[in-house]
Amino acid sequence: MLDDRSYMREPGGAPTRTLAAPLWLVLVVVNVLMYGAQELAPAALDRLVLVPVELARGHVWQLLTFQFLHGGLFHLVINCAMIWMFGRTLELQLGRGRFLGLYLCSGVMGGLLQCAVPWILGDAQALGVGVVGASAGIFGLLAAFALLHWEQELTLLLLFIIPVTMRAKWMLLVLAVIGALGMLDRSSGIGHAAHLGGMMGGIWFTAQFVLSPHEDEPRWLGWLRFTWRARKSRKGRKIIPCDEVLVPAGIKKATGVFSASADGPEDSIHQEVDLILDKISEQGIGSLTEQERKTLERARSQMGR
Repeated sequence: MLDDRSYMREPGGAPTRTLAAPLWLVLVVVNVLMYGAQELAPAALDRLVLVPVELARGHVWQLLTFQFLHGGLFHLVINCAMIWMFGRTLELQLGRGRFLGLYLCSGVMGGLLQCAVPWILGDAQALGVGVVGASAGIFGLLAAFALLHWEQELTLLLLFIIPVTMRAKWMLLVLAVIGALGMLDRSSGIGHAAHLGGMMGGIWFTAQFVLSPHEDEPRWLGWLRFTWRARKSRKGRKIIPCDEVLVPAGIKKATGVFSASADGPEDSIHQEVDLILDKISEQGIGSLTEQERKTLERARSQMGR
């Protein structure tokens, strides 16, 4: 029951887990490679830049491709650093599939808002201005991180120089205000609408596909869920922040979703182990609590007797 799962096999034993690069690292590498292609043949990638007027003509692929282009080396380095900082934790918490969905969905939402603003404001000149960068997807990661670590303290570098410590929820609010105010300044050269849209996409994705309904959650999170999602979810379940990965300073360990007893009869343990293994498949092994890990170890010991 356990040994047929790749993540439960011992190193050096007969088959071992396939070593796959973490998805956050894949995103960083793709961004770097695309930047190299931009430097070598910039004209060849012009059709990959997100331009509002071209999106209106049906160039929908630009909603994805613009996320892997950058306006300069500094732009690239900052975005890759942010993917590294927050992507490691979120990928282990959410699993590869939901992490990628969060990132791309946030980027698409950011691109849509960036393109919608010129139409709404009637700014004909801005309709022909392109936008590039991974920032929309990254702001989605920031939003998801804040929702999962609502009360945790983070230290950020204001203007990349001055360290400022604040709780994750205030970070989310500050970034939202900066994005909203930045949209009023059309000469900044920064895609504030893309940032704000990315945050909105990250919040929606997290509410819809990550956080399950529970009694203590803010009411506005429930409003973001589709009705079918709320009905399918088990009341009281919510995502578990991972407890054994390198995360920004101040992140604390979290308690578990359910208690897996290690003292019950064998059949009961098997049922609990199946639930835990299903949880690993859905959320990643980093989501396990200490009690759940002990249950797996005890079941594994019994099988080895």
